[in-house]
Amino acid sequence: MARVSGRTGGSRRWTALLAGGAAALLVGAGVVTANSAAATTAGHPFAGDAMAEVAAMQPGWNLGNSLDSTGADETSWGNPRITRELLANVRAQGFRSIRIPVTWGQHQGGAPDYAIEAAYLDRVKEVVGWALAGGFHVMINVHHDSWQWISAMPADRAGVLARYNAIWTRLAAEFRDSSPKLVFESVNEPQFTGSSGDAQNAALLEELNTSFRTAVRRSGGVNATRLLVLPTLHTSADQARLDELASTIEAMDDPNLAATVHYYGYWPFSVNVAGGTRFDATARKDLTDAFDRVHSTFVARGIPVIIGEYGLLGFDRHTGTIQQGEKLKFFEYLGHHARSRLLTTMLWDNGQHFDRTSFQWRDPELIAQIKSSWTTRSGTASTDQVFNARASAITAKTIALNLNGTSFVGLRHGSTDLARGTDYTVQGDQLTLTAAALTRLAGARAYGTNAVLSARFSRGVPWRINIITYDPPVLRSATGTTASFAVPTDFRGDLLATMEAKYADGSNAGPHDWTSFKEFDRTFAPDYSGGTTALKAEFFAEVDDGARVTLTFHYWSGTTVTYYVTKSGDSVTGTTA
Repeated sequence: MARVSGRTGGSRRWTALLAGGAAALLVGAGVVTANSAAATTAGHPFAGDAMAEVAAMQPGWNLGNSLDSTGADETSWGNPRITRELLANVRAQGFRSIRIPVTWGQHQGGAPDYAIEAAYLDRVKEVVGWALAGGFHVMINVHHDSWQWISAMPADRAGVLARYNAIWTRLAAEFRDSSPKLVFESVNEPQFTGSSGDAQNAALLEELNTSFRTAVRRSGGVNATRLLVLPTLHTSADQARLDELASTIEAMDDPNLAATVHYYGYWPFSVNVAGGTRFDATARKDLTDAFDRVHSTFVARGIPVIIGEYGLLGFDRHTGTIQQGEKLKFFEYLGHHARSRLLTTMLWDNGQHFDRTSFQWRDPELIAQIKSSWTTRSGTASTDQVFNARASAITAKTIALNLNGTSFVGLRHGSTDLARGTDYTVQGDQLTLTAAALTRLAGARAYGTNAVLSARFSRGVPWRINIITYDPPVLRSATGTTASFAVPTDFRGDLLATMEAKYADGSNAGPHDWTSFKEFDRTFAPDYSGGTTALKAEFFAEVDDGARVTLTFHYWSGTTVTYYVTKSGDSVTGTTA
């Protein structure tokens, strides 16, 4: 693309900014002074250098499920009302930018004016003002409107476009002279219902993005050079979608534009279905290929990219859907490869990560890995679980280390360093725990985790290794209904990885009948404290009436246990034989 040939210097500035990132991440975590705020709004220091501006936004965080809620107000999806204190605490975590998704439809009047409710707009302006005053780069958008009414554009092009333009015309006027650290994103995850196919989808999205840019730029003021962010269709990183957006950006010939996509991982791994229990080579390649395509299509040509949302789809239901160690490896690698491809990342958080009342991370291990990935790599391993069967003598166990460019330093139990050569040995990337050490660490060999070790590397965060005593789980017969059925389960220290479901003829049973491995937490879920494994209504909804289904439960120790269920109307019978 000829237009971007002069923008490659931005990538050099991106690299330079990142080089100082480790020290700069926590600078200015509090509220900026009046003088510094005035200096920021007096001009646009990044005007014409979108690459540098997007680099300055790394890392970012999403204020999800608040102003984007489609209910009566920002608390309707279960999060507390946004406070200045919340934003200050997020900023103190080292995030430089905040994406504030906003859904406008339920606060917008009818044709022809499509006026935005004044009180709601004032609330959005208040939150944006707090974030800017707190030192954030701030990105606002048109969010769930994308599927609520914008998706109807194939059937009502004029009506949708008029309503959409009314929003951005009003927002452009309201924020015309706001700090250049305020960024506009045209629409979240654009999608169209009932279109004739890819060509029409591309044309409609181009019309939305073009109308958005026109409305903002013609309002003047800071908006003349404000950074504008344009999404691909569905915010997909598929090459065809990237090429469509690249064509739109080339036609605009505007140096203050960025592209955005979202990334939630290789789908079977992201939701734990089809046996996707591990962040394996397939899941890793999906991430690498996506980020490489984005880099080649945009960044290499001087157009910056924001990964406007990233995470795992299973998090929307339960952050334990993905096994902890596999989860950590995903986030370690994502942060690393995003840095290598000069992509700014914005963590999706709808309240499941940073507690908006206590201001504490719900999973400290996860956020430690994410923060570390902003500046360096961490060593990991093939597993974070070492299982010892209580019914058997303890033997030495070997796990593979993923050094990721680091060097292994040592192994620690609590505050005590284990002795190399006696408690463990290391040969290349193979870490072997001796039988003597495991026996000592297992103690009385109660079921469950007996000891927690910390593998330390030359940089990054340590890798936790759980020493676990188990015996094969014991399942018992039960009766129940399709709405409420649970398999009585003595887990005996083991942990459930996945479940297969097949009919007697070998065909697959239940949802996603293209695979025998069902979706974790949506169709089945372990309750370790309650001693049950629930089979959910979503599973039985797609099981043949009267047919016996063979379930195979796969546990992280490598153990498998067979169980049988039969649905008869609303009744369910489960047996071990």
